[in-house]
Formats: sequence, C-alpha cells, structure tokens
Amino acid sequence: MNAQPSKKNPGAGLPLPFWLSGFTRIRKAALTFAATAGLAVTAVALSYWYKQDALDVEARAQRARNDAHSRLTNAETEKQEIRHFLPAFLELQRKGLAGEERRLDWVESIRQIQEQRQLLPLTYQIDPQQPYRLEQPLATGDYQLRGSRMKLHMELLHEMDLFNFLADLRQRGYFAVQDCSLRRTATATPGVQSPALSGDCTLNWLTLTPLPAAPSAALAASPAAGSQP
Repeated sequence: MNAQPSKKNPGAGLPLPFWLSGFTRIRKAALTFAATAGLAVTAVALSYWYKQDALDVEARAQRARNDAHSRLTNAETEKQEIRHFLPAFLELQRKGLAGEERRLDWVESIRQIQEQRQLLPLTYQIDPQQPYRLEQPLATGDYQLRGSRMKLHMELLHEMDLFNFLADLRQRGYFAVQDCSLRRTATATPGVQSPALSGDCTLNWLTLTPLPAAPSAALAASPAAGSQP
C-alpha cells in the first residue's frame, strides 16, 4: 500500500515577525516599563494638583492677610480720627448740637437772658422738629441734621437789645437766623420805659440727631400675621 503524502498547513511554515517572536524575552521589562510610566504620570498629575491646591491655599491666606491688614489700618485710622474729633464732638454735645433735642434748655436760656439783660417782655413759639436742608450737602455720618423753627417777637428799647439777645443765645445753642425785621412803634413817653421798636425773627434751632437703627433681620424674617405656629 502506497503512503499518501500528508497535507501541510500553508501558514505553519511562515516565520513570526522579529518583534513578536522576541517580545517574550522583553515582556517582563515592557510590563515593568508600562507600570512605571503609569505611576510616573499619576505622580506628576498628583504633584500638579497638590501644587495648584497649595497655590490656592496660599492665595486665600494672602487675601485674608490683606483683609486683616486693611481692617487694622482702618481701625487705626478711625482711632486717630476719634482722638482728633472727640473734644470737638463733646463740645457740640455740651452745647446741645449733637444728641437729642434740648427744648427745655432753650426755654430756660431765653428766660435767663431776658432777666440778665432786663429786656422787655417777649414771646416765642417753637414748631415741631423737622429735617433741616442746607444749600450745600453736609456729610453727617450716622447723624441727621434737624431743625425746630422758632418765631420770636420782642419789644425793644433800641436795636441793640435784639443783637445782644441773639449774641447771648448763640453762646448757649446752635441756631440759624432765617429772617429778622425791625419796625418803629409809637413815640416813647418821657419818663416811662416804653418800647421804641419791635422785632420779629424766625430762628431754626439745629440738632444733629442719631439716625434710627435699621430694622433687624429677625423682624424682617418674622412670619406673616395670622399664621399658625
């Protein structure tokens, strides 16, 4: 019996590429290289992230330091301003310009000046206090300039009675003269102390009153009326 020739696989006799046939020799080194490269890339990425985070922390710390330094500088400036202006402010308080209105003090001052100057009887009327507007804006901080209008009528022996009265009154308070008018009265009778002039003035008593406090957040957030707890 004749032997049949065996069929061979056409691809079985083809040699493998060099890089593939030799990969088994460097497989361990290649895997080690890949792992090392991955760790290196991860380490670089983490280093960059930590660096950016550190820069952000440093920037926040620098801003906080600058803010603290700015507040300290402002506090020192305010302390210097307080030391500089406190004597003048206390003087304004003493004379009744800064603080609450002192209407009773004005009335007492008028009575005392009238007695000391031995002036003829006078009459006056003081209106309720209202905000006072100046022609030029005035920075008053946490205070509001308010005025109480007073209409004054005086019987005068001569015009100096009015001038002296206003000068004495100015030493005891702050006011602005809105207008004044003088007119002659009947001819004086010899030997009798009678007025020769009459004067009418409109004064505005001035006061720097603290501004009302803003409504608290608690009141603003309070529940509506009629709501059930």
